Amino acid sequence: MLIAALTALLAGALIAPAMAPFEVPYLALLPPALLYLCCTHRSVTQSGWLGYLFGLGFFGSGVSWVYVSISEHSQTPLPIAVILTLLFVAGLALLFALQLYLWSKLFSARLRALGFIGLWIVFEWLRSWLFTGFPWLYLGNAALDTPFANLLPIGGVWLASLGMLLTALCAAELLRLRRVALLLALPLPLIASYLLHQSWTERGEEPLRVALVQPNIPQQIKWNPDYRPDIFSRYQELSLPHTDTDLMLWPETAIPALFHQAAPALGELLNTLDAENVTLISGLPSSERDASRPRGYRIHNSLAILTVGSGIYHKQRLVPFGEYVPVEQQLRGLLDFFNLPMSSFSLPQGKQPLLQVKGQQISTAICYEIAYPELVRSGARQADILLTVSNDTWFGRSIAPAQHMQIARVRALENGRWLIRGTNNGISGLINPQGELVARLPQFRSGVLRGEVYPMHGETPFQQYGSAPVLGAALLLCLFSLGRRRPRNPLSELS
Repeated sequence: MLIAALTALLAGALIAPAMAPFEVPYLALLPPALLYLCCTHRSVTQSGWLGYLFGLGFFGSGVSWVYVSISEHSQTPLPIAVILTLLFVAGLALLFALQLYLWSKLFSARLRALGFIGLWIVFEWLRSWLFTGFPWLYLGNAALDTPFANLLPIGGVWLASLGMLLTALCAAELLRLRRVALLLALPLPLIASYLLHQSWTERGEEPLRVALVQPNIPQQIKWNPDYRPDIFSRYQELSLPHTDTDLMLWPETAIPALFHQAAPALGELLNTLDAENVTLISGLPSSERDASRPRGYRIHNSLAILTVGSGIYHKQRLVPFGEYVPVEQQLRGLLDFFNLPMSSFSLPQGKQPLLQVKGQQISTAICYEIAYPELVRSGARQADILLTVSNDTWFGRSIAPAQHMQIARVRALENGRWLIRGTNNGISGLINPQGELVARLPQFRSGVLRGEVYPMHGETPFQQYGSAPVLGAALLLCLFSLGRRRPRNPLSELS
């Protein structure tokens, strides 16, 4: 059991090098295959514990960057920052414990490989909405730059996960059973993915000329009112040489104040952009009257058109503790971590229209909203172009910004659209409908990225049908695999 425990822990940790920035994509086949082999012939309880250890390795290696947000951007003491990070990882690991417990308890020995695949997909889908969702580290994200990527516009990230799981479990069963038929079946998911390559959307004729402003403002000074003049001066210095573009983008909460507080300092620049017919889209906090609130208004994390037109989008998926504090009355003041700047944002009410820029409809996502496949899909169906902004300064020099960009590339390919991504300190870039990063700015530098993006027309199969077909297939695999467990081999306890 000790060997199995260590193997499960290591198998989970292999997910990080499979993803960005390391990007060894086929390494993503090993975690599910090794976990399956570890748990075969184990008791229900043992499988649950091995699943938990796998989850600790999985999230401990893949999302331990939350420590940077806690420790570097608040006065939280080091031991408490470590404890909070461990609690976060340990809580997420419970999902794998439950997944493997159910798999071991419910599925027949003969068909448990199919049940393993089906249940994995169901739990990936659960992570997209359970407790507001944390849709990170999906196997399908590693499909980029492999033939499995052809599955993304057909069934989204979950179909790519399904294809990779079929390959991984076929290899695991080949090792376990040594049957020739499995050797012949092993390459079939990869071959099928390769043969499914095609373009699902068509390019419009007139491109948008865009300029992405990356100011590289330190998080430590961003919300200090004393630094606002310097911040606005930097934006003006970076923006003015690029008034020959159609669209200029500033990142998430680029304006660290309500608009009426910033307007006097930005007035001259905004008038210039208006005169030059340049649409400026910027992130900023915005207020909205709400008599039900104690202060009479609510604050949103927003993305707004400030010149040549109008339109505003309010963020729909808020980051717990970073943008709102659960059980706020109990936690406020307990630690500095619970008092981060602008951690009292509110959710929008009602449906929000797309932003209109030079006759093009643009669907937007703020920060980690881009990680939600169905949320992005719902806006992308009516959009010509996708746009996302972020402030990855929160994650320092960790692997999170690269993972975030990888996820954005997956969304572009799923929806067959150009995607514009603007950030405070990187990675800003332009992504084509094939999910390729065609232009980017380096991290931790200020600068402006210029380029062209094209409106795209038509829908991918994923846009039309969403996750329902893949989720339905996963549930069928689970139902087909239900049955009595084969009696456990007592000798397996000693391994």
